[in-house]
Amino acid sequence: MTSKPTAAFLDFASLGPEVDTAPLDRLVEASYFARTRPEEIAERLAGAEVAIVNKIKLNRDQIRAATQLRLIVLSATGIDNIDCAAAKEQGIAVANTRDYCSAAVAQHVFALILGLTHHVAAYDALARSGAWQRSECFALFDYPIRELAGRKLGIVGFGYLGRAVADLGRCFGMELLVSGRPKSTSNTGDGRLPFDTVLEQAHVLSLHCPLNAETHHLIGREELRRMRSDALLINTARGGLVDGAALAEALRRGQIGGAGIDVLPTEPPLADEPLVAQDIPNLILTPHIAWAAREARQRALAQVAENVESFLAGGSLRRIV
Repeated sequence: MTSKPTAAFLDFASLGPEVDTAPLDRLVEASYFARTRPEEIAERLAGAEVAIVNKIKLNRDQIRAATQLRLIVLSATGIDNIDCAAAKEQGIAVANTRDYCSAAVAQHVFALILGLTHHVAAYDALARSGAWQRSECFALFDYPIRELAGRKLGIVGFGYLGRAVADLGRCFGMELLVSGRPKSTSNTGDGRLPFDTVLEQAHVLSLHCPLNAETHHLIGREELRRMRSDALLINTARGGLVDGAALAEALRRGQIGGAGIDVLPTEPPLADEPLVAQDIPNLILTPHIAWAAREARQRALAQVAENVESFLAGGSLRRIV
């Protein structure tokens, strides 16, 4: 009987609790490490043929030191934490997971939108404070509520996640504005609009694009100034897309209507992160949980297993390298 390849999942805790590893265990002899410090990587990858990571960074030296390594699989879509050039030089394949959390992220986007438009937390606090009992009316009207129907939903980044959000937006009766390449100034010919047009017209601007040199601080002071005064900014993509200091300032000044933020440039956030301040109005901040539905996390593990199985059979499922 042929022995199974060895694998090391270096940050298994990043998939959260209650994830069933059976799909992977039938393919490889896997070691599951909750977390791995940089200085522990070499030892844990020694002899491993498959490395599985989520947010762990693998640099050139670490990849070259893993002499038995044949495959790196990410339990995420982003690959910026892997030196793919080094992996290619060493003949190591790299694969990621895709479209495993679109439903969860789209739900979370609208949880943020609805939380902001209906002021759910504020009304809950008001009702529990005794204000409802003291009211002379059957309802309270302290915070304005707006319908989403007829309002414009701007989407920057129209891949799996952007399209899932667009589908929900249509269900709410929203008008869809899809941005072309960020910073572009012309129509693309496929119905997408210039980024500046979407920025200025959207009642809700939802970010779903990758973080790179072109999109770093895509939303800064100038962009916030040009958005509608009642606009909502939603970011469930990458923290670096938004200048946090500029957003905090804009919200304090009432320059835009509100923001729902699920991601920050450094996670967990640093003590001086502008968006964790307690005095920012009309901000909902969640700790990178848009993707974290149990079904989505299990789906990510299933795709990791599928990628491993494909590789072992000579295939190239979801291969980056």
